[in-house]
Amino acid sequence: MTEPQVEVRRSKRRKQTVSAYRDGGRVVVLLPARMSRAEERRWVDEMLSRLRRSETRRKSPARASDDALLNRCAELSQRYLDGLAVAAGVRWVAPMRTRWASCTPAEGTIRVSRRLREVPSWVLDYVLVHELAHLLVPGHGADFWEWVNRYPRTERAIGYLEGLTAAADLGTGVGEPESGDEVD
Repeated sequence: MTEPQVEVRRSKRRKQTVSAYRDGGRVVVLLPARMSRAEERRWVDEMLSRLRRSETRRKSPARASDDALLNRCAELSQRYLDGLAVAAGVRWVAPMRTRWASCTPAEGTIRVSRRLREVPSWVLDYVLVHELAHLLVPGHGADFWEWVNRYPRTERAIGYLEGLTAAADLGTGVGEPESGDEVD
C-alpha cells in the first residue's frame, strides 16, 4: 500500500491539538507551530495510522450495504454451510425489540437489526450464519446447532451478544434462562 502525499500545516494559534483529514489524494496534518521536526514525524505517522484504522472500520462488513450483506451471506454459506443456505435477500432493518436478526425461510429473506452495525465483523458473521442455518433447519434443535457451530467463533459471539444485551438491558432473549433454571 503506497503512502499518500502528506501536507503538514503549522499554526501559531494551535497550541496542543493535532488533527488530520483527507483532501483528495493527500492527507493534511494540522500541528502546533512550536512542535519539533521529530515530533512532527511522530505525529504524521500516528495520524496516518489513525486515518487508516478509521477508514478500515468504515469499510467493514458491519457497516455494509444490503447488497454487501447478501454477498457476505453467500461467502459464509460457502465456507460454513456447504453452500446450501441461499438467501434471496438480506437487509438492515430498524432495531428490533427482542431480536438481533430474523429470517423467513419460506421466502429466503433475512433481516438484521441496525444495532449490529457497530459490532465487530466476526459477531455480525455469527448472526448471519445463525440466520442462514434457519434456511436449512427451522427451530433451534440439535441439527440446527450442528450447522451453526461450524462457524468457529459461535460461542465467543454468543458471549459478546449476551454482554451487549446485559449492558444495554435490551431483553433480546439471548442467554435467557431455560424453564426450570433458577433465577435470582
